[in-house]
Parts: sequence; structure tokens; C-alpha cells
Amino acid sequence: MGVIAKQSLRGTIVTYLGIAVGFVTTFFVLTRFLTTEEVGLARVFIDAATLFIGLAQLGTSSSLIRFSPYFRTEDGSLSHGFFFWAIVVPLIGFLVFTAIYCACHAPLAAWFGEKSPRFVDYYYLVLPLAFFMLYQVVFETCANVLMHIVLPRTVRELIIRVGLLILYLLYAFHVLSLNGLMIGICLNYGVAALINIIYLFSLGHIRFRPDFDFLRRNPGLVRRYLTYTGFLIVSALAGTLAPILSSFFITAKMGLDSTGIFAIVTYMAVMVSIPYRSVTAIASPQIAQALKEDQKNECSHLVQQVTSNLLLIGGFILLAIWINIDLIFHILPNGQTYATAREVVLILSLSQLILATFSVCLTTLNYSRLYALSMVYSFVLTLTAMMLNSWLIPRYGMEGAAWSNLLAYALYFALILLTVRWFGIRIVERRWYLTLALLVLIFLLNMLCVRFLPIQNIWWSSILRSLILLGGGLLVAYRAQLSPELNALLHSIRLPRH
Repeated sequence: MGVIAKQSLRGTIVTYLGIAVGFVTTFFVLTRFLTTEEVGLARVFIDAATLFIGLAQLGTSSSLIRFSPYFRTEDGSLSHGFFFWAIVVPLIGFLVFTAIYCACHAPLAAWFGEKSPRFVDYYYLVLPLAFFMLYQVVFETCANVLMHIVLPRTVRELIIRVGLLILYLLYAFHVLSLNGLMIGICLNYGVAALINIIYLFSLGHIRFRPDFDFLRRNPGLVRRYLTYTGFLIVSALAGTLAPILSSFFITAKMGLDSTGIFAIVTYMAVMVSIPYRSVTAIASPQIAQALKEDQKNECSHLVQQVTSNLLLIGGFILLAIWINIDLIFHILPNGQTYATAREVVLILSLSQLILATFSVCLTTLNYSRLYALSMVYSFVLTLTAMMLNSWLIPRYGMEGAAWSNLLAYALYFALILLTVRWFGIRIVERRWYLTLALLVLIFLLNMLCVRFLPIQNIWWSSILRSLILLGGGLLVAYRAQLSPELNALLHSIRLPRH
């Protein structure tokens, strides 16, 4: 097994361990020991810092990967001031956006102050959190460029989440005050950044000395970098803001209690889209190669494979959540509080299913000659989400926020699908429609079972419907060859007969 394959496999294992830690933290610690207001405060605090670094890094993460080959020497190491610019460019962005953030204190404090005054109390604490998060990401990207991904991914996916789990438990048992918890969250990311930079130095050949002569000898490289970075900054404004927009609107319009409930049910819905990360990561290089060689039939085949498989996998995860939704809230500590957002889970899960199924089309667009349109569509997504959130949340609360997500994503991916299809890439095939029909049928049968065959015991009701509907649906999918790839995988892991 090659170095890249080994690194990828280990990185994937770490990712799923991190998901397991996040699952325990979200569903059995936050809901048990923190109030909905405290959960909401922690969520919007981290979201604010995430938005900040999405803008402040000035596209550094993608630029480092994109332009690293130009800084490589004959022995394969990185030189010519590469690491100097990796540190300085995001620092410039951080200082610029810090000034903007401080200047916006008065209007943002007025916006959040009425319903969520606690967040305003920690307004400036977002800055050190954002600083640590920014350089944790930058140092991780530098390690990735050097083909060392396991430890930085362990830091991001596992160590940070374990640190947050410990902080929440310390707060739950009154070892930390609320102020201590918020400062601890900042320091947790500070430790992550420190681990990454120590690891980076341990790899050797790291120099932070600038090389201005190299830039003067390569003016074309500077122009391409500035153009590419400008594109990334504009895209980041939309791409970073849209996914977390509802969190800010709910905080401002409804208060931190509602933000906390929305954060928990959002985590449930995100389970639907988890598989697309691994699948898209595997398919992306193949799609890029097919587009480079203008092999549209091969690209269409890859896109159809991915969309069909992700619809099947994501659809069954969605159905598993919805069929067992009452049992989930029954098991969840203080579940009756979060059960008020029962329908929100379904709406958000549908938006995550759209995201999971069609994200490969966004990847295809980004690798095509029409890549600049993705920036335009990101703006459409953000503006649509802002308008829908401001209109629907005051009227329908959290359900309005969920519908805003669903409608914005539906429009966004509709534009992407039309564009990708326009330049000759076929997106769905016959088995995609058969899969969709099967998922809708199972959903309708579940509605009929709940209405006309009610079982009072919540455990038996969920178990029987899961076994009959999900089990039967999976059997149909297997027999109908809705995913030849998954069928082949099942055959390959079948135990040998004696």
C-alpha cells in the first residue's frame, strides 16, 4: 500500500473516531448537563469564529495547495519563502477583519442584544478563538502539502473534540464557570494550533524566511496567486456564511434557547450527509482527470455512480432517523425539550440529502472551464438564505429556518445541475429514479403504519417498523441492483463457506 493510501486510510479511521466522540458529546453530554441556552451560546460562539476565519484566511488553505508546486526545489522540499507567506497572508487577513469586526460591535450588539445578550458578553472573546482556529487550519494545510495528514487530522477530528468533551464535563460538574468554559474553548483550539506547529517543525526543512527575489523573478506567479485568492475570498464570503446563517438569525430573533435546540437537531440531520465526504474525496481526482482529457462520457458515468449511491445511502440514513425519531427523543436526555423540533429534523435532513447527493456536481463544476460560476451561485445561495431566514424565522421559528435551508439548497443545486448538464455531463440515470421511488414508498408506508397500525410501546413500534420497512427496502435495493457497487462490496466481505 502506498504512502498516500496509508495516510488516507488512517485519516478516515480518525475521522470516524472523531464522529463517535462528537456523537457522545452532543447527544449524551450537552443535552444532559447543559441548558438549551448554554448549548446555543457554545454553538453560536464557535460559528462566529468559523465565519471569521473563513474570511480572514484569505483563501490560504486552497492557495497553499494550488501553488505549492511552484515553491518546490529539485529535492522535493518547499523553499522560496513558502512557509513565510503561509503565516503572513492569513495574519494580514486576521488584522483586517479584526478591525471590521470591532467596528461592527455596536450594530451587531443591538441585533443580538434583545434576545441573546449572553452572546454579546463574549463578543470580543471570538477574536482569540478565531486566531487559534485560523492557525490550526493553516498549520494543518502546511502538513498536508508535505503529504503528512494523519496527525493534523487527528488534531482536528479527535483531539479538539475530546478537549471539548472534557471542558463540557468540567462545566457540568461545576469545576469550571461559564466564563471558564468559554475561555477553555479558546485554549482548546490554541493547544490544537500548538500541536500542529510543533509537528510541522518536527518534519524538518521548515523555513520562515521570506524570499522576495523569487517573487520578483516570477511576476506571473504573483498575478495568478492574487487572482486566484481574490476568487477564493469572494467565494468564501458566500460559502462560509450560508451553512451557518440560520444559527445567527435564530440567535438574534428567537434567543439562545432556540439556537441550542436547533444545534442538536442539526447534528442529527448532518448524519445524512456524512458518507458524501469520503465518496466525493475518492471520486474528485477521477472527475478532474476525465474533464482534463475531455472524456465527458467517463465523467458522466462517475457522476451518475456517485449521485445514485449517495442518494441510496443518504436516503436510508434519513429514513432510519425519521422512523426512529420518537425513540431518539425518548432516549435523549431532556428529550422532551428537543422534541419540539421534531419536524425540523425531517426538513433539515432533506436539505442534507440534497447536499450529499449533488455535491459531486459542484465538484464537477469547479473543475470545469465554467468554475467561476460556482462563485456566482454561492452568492445566490447566501442571498437566498438571508432573505428566507429573515422572512420565515419571525413567522415560523425553527421550522422557518429549516425551510430556508432546504429552499436555498434546492435553488443552489438546481442552478449547478442545469449548468453541469448544459456542458454535456449527464447527472442521473434510471436507477437513480428507481431509488428515489423506493425511498418515497418507504416514507409513505411508514406514515400509514403510524396512523393505522399504532403500537403503544415506543420501543416495539420503532423496532418493528425499522425491521420491516428498512429491512424490506434494503432487500429490494439489493435484489433490484440499485447499487451494483455496494452489492459487489457485500459479496467481497461475505464469509467463506466451510
